[in-house]
Amino acid sequence: MEEMNRERVCCFTGRRPEKLPWGDNEQHPRCKDLKWQLDEVLDRLYERGYNHFICGMARGFDFYCAEAVLRLKQRHPEVVLHSARPCQSQADRFPIQDRQRYGWLLSQCDRDTLVQPHYSRDCMMKRNRFMVDHASHLIALYDGIPSGGTYNTIQYAQKSGIDITYLNLEGERG
Repeated sequence: MEEMNRERVCCFTGRRPEKLPWGDNEQHPRCKDLKWQLDEVLDRLYERGYNHFICGMARGFDFYCAEAVLRLKQRHPEVVLHSARPCQSQADRFPIQDRQRYGWLLSQCDRDTLVQPHYSRDCMMKRNRFMVDHASHLIALYDGIPSGGTYNTIQYAQKSGIDITYLNLEGERG
């Protein structure tokens, strides 16, 4: 497989369903609006030359992102969806419907990186750093809470000097 050109790579960070105002209800108007805004941002990034998207494959926002990349790929077949999984057992404790969604999304990925084989306390952080280290743009769904994986990923991306597009929980770009 060809090597990634970091200048054309985007990655994602955001919240899991438990931390989203609509939870698992993806039919909620705010969730639908967020997905629409995500599609718009991906279209603009594609127009700027981004064609490789790394997704951490977590429940919630990561799933939305992977699905948005697949929609973009329908229009532009050269688009690459790249999973970055923290460990082999990532989905083992997901609810059954999310395990099925995860499995389907994983089967649609053009590229898969397993950061490490087994779970450890820092495997999610290692996955997030892998994504930032291989990208020049980050799309972040951020609620302003200064803790957790999303916050830490944004901090790392800022220190790394990559561009960040912020989305908020209202679905409006920040």
